[in-house]
Amino acid sequence: MKMYLIPANSKKSQLILGFFTPFDLVVFGIGAIITIILLLVIRSSDLTVMILILLPLLISTLLVMPVVYYHNVMQLLTNIIMFFINRRRYYWKGWCINEE
Repeated sequence: MKMYLIPANSKKSQLILGFFTPFDLVVFGIGAIITIILLLVIRSSDLTVMILILLPLLISTLLVMPVVYYHNVMQLLTNIIMFFINRRRYYWKGWCINEE
């Protein structure tokens, strides 16, 4: 019997910089662009306004941040939402060989 051992990080080589998918970089890039535009348009020295201006970048960074056992926070939130949206009662079909 041939048994192959697949390393745990075999999928990392398919990611950009070993962490990001193209969609992750798009989310982060949109947050960064919105923050840069807001910094150029709104000139303020108030701390609360500056925190509000930096909020798109902070949220996008939080979404693409890696989490243990998941790819990132965005995938974790997707799995949580799908758990609550999907059907919870599963019906047993019996011991069927062929499903028709």
